[in-house]
Amino acid sequence: MRRKIPNTTALAVFEAAARHGSFARAANELCLTESAISRQIAALEHYLELKLFTRVKRQVILNDMGRAYLQNISKSLADLEAHTLSLMNNKGNDGVLELAVLPTFANRWLMPRLRSFQSRHPNITINMTEKPLPFLFQDTQFDAALHFEHPSWTGVAKVDLFEERLVPVVNPAFFDVSQLTAPEDLLRIPLLHKSTRPEAWRHWFELSGQDARGTSALGIRFDMYGMIIEAARSGLGAGLVPRFYVENEIHRQDLIIPFDIELRHEKRYCFVYPEHKKDSRLVQLFCDWLLERKQEFNAAPAASRERKGKTAHL
Repeated sequence: MRRKIPNTTALAVFEAAARHGSFARAANELCLTESAISRQIAALEHYLELKLFTRVKRQVILNDMGRAYLQNISKSLADLEAHTLSLMNNKGNDGVLELAVLPTFANRWLMPRLRSFQSRHPNITINMTEKPLPFLFQDTQFDAALHFEHPSWTGVAKVDLFEERLVPVVNPAFFDVSQLTAPEDLLRIPLLHKSTRPEAWRHWFELSGQDARGTSALGIRFDMYGMIIEAARSGLGAGLVPRFYVENEIHRQDLIIPFDIELRHEKRYCFVYPEHKKDSRLVQLFCDWLLERKQEFNAAPAASRERKGKTAHL
């Protein structure tokens, strides 16, 4: 059956005219004459059998139907353009992997390691889009996701990566760390909370043997760990963040871990992809690479503990 889709040129002209609120400015953007814009809009209105603009003397004003249509087609046009450019830019390549990622996880863990995948597979392009919450793969362009384990994931294959290990961090430039001799001393510092994990600090204090009732009500709340890390660096308080997110800050001593007590099992990271992608070569190549990085990552803390033990022994 023939699809009921208007001419894409007319749609692009309508989107530009509606966005600018002017046929003249749309004509300037699209390098067309104003009369050409008017003809395309008239042809689209004829096809739809309704008016999209109200003509008032020499002005055109987007009406309610036009506003609704603009809202509905704008994303579709943007997606069509993105997919077209992706295909054009990757001619002769092995393919494009569309990956959904947790924002801070991608910035702090994935990016520093991704060059090794590019070196191994230079003809594979990875496009990444931030998705802070679990989602349904149906009706999305994503091939896979690097995310956390959650009951919302259904009809997918999940590859376990590693657990999250939360540690407290403070900036020694703003707080006298010599006064932090026991975990309860952190209660004298403003606590920085993740909005979706309001009880994390309470759990950490309980793990360290402290009565932490009421700590979830203290301090500023943030949506993402990246914001907590920057807040801690800026001296706003003590953050409780995944250890691997602050590797560079700890190395530079922008932040320190005053008490090396890890809160574990709060969250597990995983690689997720829909069942129908299990035979995808790109998905499996990326999955294999991730499992190698997982092995390296999980081995690193043990090696670090061994080095510390040797140093202490000496």
